[in-house]
Amino acid sequence: MVLAALFIAWAAASVASAQTTQESEAKLAEEFTDPLTTLPQIFFKDTYSPATYGTHAQTNTAVLRAIIPRIPAYSLLPFVQLVRPAFSFVTVPSSRGGTRTELGDTQLFDLAVLPWPGKESGFRVGIGPTFVFPTATSKSAGQSSWQAGPAFAVVYTGVPGLLAGFLFQEPISFAYSSPGRAPLNTIEIQPAIVLHVWRGWYLRSADATWLYGCHRHTSTTLPLSIGIGDVVVKTGLPPINFYVAGQWMAYRQYAPMSPQTSIVFGATVAFPGLRKWEW
Repeated sequence: MVLAALFIAWAAASVASAQTTQESEAKLAEEFTDPLTTLPQIFFKDTYSPATYGTHAQTNTAVLRAIIPRIPAYSLLPFVQLVRPAFSFVTVPSSRGGTRTELGDTQLFDLAVLPWPGKESGFRVGIGPTFVFPTATSKSAGQSSWQAGPAFAVVYTGVPGLLAGFLFQEPISFAYSSPGRAPLNTIEIQPAIVLHVWRGWYLRSADATWLYGCHRHTSTTLPLSIGIGDVVVKTGLPPINFYVAGQWMAYRQYAPMSPQTSIVFGATVAFPGLRKWEW
């Protein structure tokens, strides 16, 4: 009887531990995609486009970015502050034939996560500025303009295992690093949906960014994406997220060169030990 009781207790503890691990992995899957996450992390994404409108060359964009959260004691405002710089390397067609890889423009947003409507509602809202710095090493790799504008994000996590939201940015050009550049005012909307499937596995649609040019005859593109990812949690190692996704250009206008189909590879390393506070 004693052995049977010990076995039942061990089995129950194992099930509880497995459930806790699964819940932790599901939560991490959300946080790896959540634009308002307070989880410090470094993210790498590579978008390979074997078919691109306007050229026979195969293009590629590699993005390296970090999420740097700041608690109210160290931020400028009495809110959680999220700083996200993003650096890009783009492979573009060369005038001599073939392709070349250049440094692209640098993007940054700084969002303050508002304390309302409250955690109980399942909604979180962030608002702040977004910036684009003309760091590209060639005209074809960037937009040659300094840009600034509003940004905000809305995330809903009221349903267990599901995250839905979007990130809105509208960078507007106000100065130029190259002559002859047209004014820019682009609305960028990045929808994000994450559905936990099993253990660390999840489905996601969070890589496509919809672009709408507010000036006449400026480009508008509406890509769609879907992918699958896995969160790996090992004792003594930081959590790591891997995913792969496919992307397809559903609609484009005044965009002479834009990816038709793309394959997206992503990897994220999180540092939960650096987060010393709770949301």
